Amino acid sequence: MSDWASTVSDPPLSPTWAPGAFAGAQALRAHVREEASPTRERTGLALSSPFPQSLPPPPLPPPPAAGSLTRWAVAPETLLSSLCPLLGGGTAMSGGEQKPKRYYVGVDVGTGSVRAALVDQSGVLLAFADHPIEKWEPQFNHHEQSSEDIWAACCVVTKKVVQGIDLNQIRGLGFDATCSLVVLDKQFHPLPVNHEGDSCRNVIMWLDHRAVSQVNRINETKHSVLQYVGGVMSVEMQAPKLLWLKENLRETCWDKAGHFFDLPDFLSWKATGVTARSLCSLVCKWTYSAEKGWDDSFWKMVGLEDFVADNYSKIGNQVLPPGASLGNGLTPEAARDLGLLPGIAVAASLIDAHAGGLGVIGADVRGHGLVCEGQPVTSRLAVICGTSSCHMGISKDPIFVPGVWGPYFSAMVPGFWLNEGGQSVTGKLIDHMVQGHAAFPELQAKATARCQSIYAYLNSHLDLIKKAQPVGFLTVDLHVWPDFHGNRSPLADLTLKGMVTGLTLSQDLDDLAILYLATVQAIALGTRFIIEAMEAAGHSISTLFLCGGLSKNPLFVQMHADITGMPVVLSQEVESVLVGAAILGACASGDFASVQIL
Repeated sequence: MSDWASTVSDPPLSPTWAPGAFAGAQALRAHVREEASPTRERTGLALSSPFPQSLPPPPLPPPPAAGSLTRWAVAPETLLSSLCPLLGGGTAMSGGEQKPKRYYVGVDVGTGSVRAALVDQSGVLLAFADHPIEKWEPQFNHHEQSSEDIWAACCVVTKKVVQGIDLNQIRGLGFDATCSLVVLDKQFHPLPVNHEGDSCRNVIMWLDHRAVSQVNRINETKHSVLQYVGGVMSVEMQAPKLLWLKENLRETCWDKAGHFFDLPDFLSWKATGVTARSLCSLVCKWTYSAEKGWDDSFWKMVGLEDFVADNYSKIGNQVLPPGASLGNGLTPEAARDLGLLPGIAVAASLIDAHAGGLGVIGADVRGHGLVCEGQPVTSRLAVICGTSSCHMGISKDPIFVPGVWGPYFSAMVPGFWLNEGGQSVTGKLIDHMVQGHAAFPELQAKATARCQSIYAYLNSHLDLIKKAQPVGFLTVDLHVWPDFHGNRSPLADLTLKGMVTGLTLSQDLDDLAILYLATVQAIALGTRFIIEAMEAAGHSISTLFLCGGLSKNPLFVQMHADITGMPVVLSQEVESVLVGAAILGACASGDFASVQIL
């Protein structure tokens, strides 16, 4: 998602930013919409709605008044100092205690690239690097990657961010990654997850939807564990993928398999040789219970009794909280690969979205005059938005939300229950809509001529064509239903398809810009749909905390503020996911208390 990153530059912050002024919005670092209507009364503002006719769309907020966005910045050093006390009682070092310097490395494996950051003891990100990773789609809805390719990319970016640093000052390493499924044999060699027998492709990606039949049968059991995934298991979780492998690749994969890892756990094993799994991965994607452990009856009922017979050794019978130190730290072999010293503390990992949630949900907002100041952390919804989007809300007591994953105990913030809503494609959907339009070559040429990303150009073009009316009126006749890859939340229906209504014969750049806007609005309305389901079940949400690639796009952020009627907060440090990964390493080092309280 490199186009999103290129929409942001670094001039000084100005005190206000008028809504719709996207031509001057590339300097965006952090902002909040403070004047969103608390009543959300319907007005004449027409936006694309992803709501079905049988479920009337919620009332829309009024058009924003000029000057209703206030720019602000949370100093990056407050992130670590505020999160460590929140996540386990640790205290970040004060300015007078910063000698000698201590550094932590965070590694984030996304859908299309691996990123790494060097973060100091105050939470300041000092160095950043990224590297692409390969993806294969051998047939529709089959998405695969290579664990060896992913690890090689981790090594490239880690070596880059530690250049010029005294390696003795690097205290900890933390990983986060997508919740993809890695398959290895008993000797830890890759096994093929495809009919072609290509063992290099040994990862079933999170967005893979091959196991439709399997997940339908699992849901037909109505087993009690399903109440902790919103009542309906998603095809993106691991149980249906495991069942697909057993039923379709018995000889080439299933019978030879010795280890099934969630990708974050694979990375921590690769770094330390320790096969312990993170509580985050197992609770959120594998039906493990933080309180009760594995449920034998579930695995027997769905036809995966093999795991019960071997005491879950293949999927994890040692479980550690995120941030816990693994074994003896970095092995000599992994240290050589990564350009680090052996023995550096390595943390039990997090899923990437949960690392983003960890990186923003506890941010210190005092002194900025924000409506969320003084409100409990349970009033915050962390929205981690990139290829897909995840909506993280926490509560002191378990809240069961139909169609929303969870409640998961201590899966992200210790001592709190987590509910996780989501949209299976967001950034990927925007790319799909824009790149498939007839005017895309013209857009590319004009954006290149201006040295802009295509999305920065589209934002400025929308500002040009909207004239005196609010930008939302441009889509009065164009509507997008965004479930092109099924609906993850709150309908939990993988069979749903996307739709665009109101198309004309126009194929010019104006038409492309308006379709882009309608898609962004549809995604924001999907977020609103999730929020309303969570609130109906008992959550009380008042503020959105956004991070991830899409949060760097001012149009995306503005539409979420307008359509949800809630303030949107962004931290000054835009790489919140990497900060979350570095926090894990900091806690594993012992310099800070553990992020997990069990």
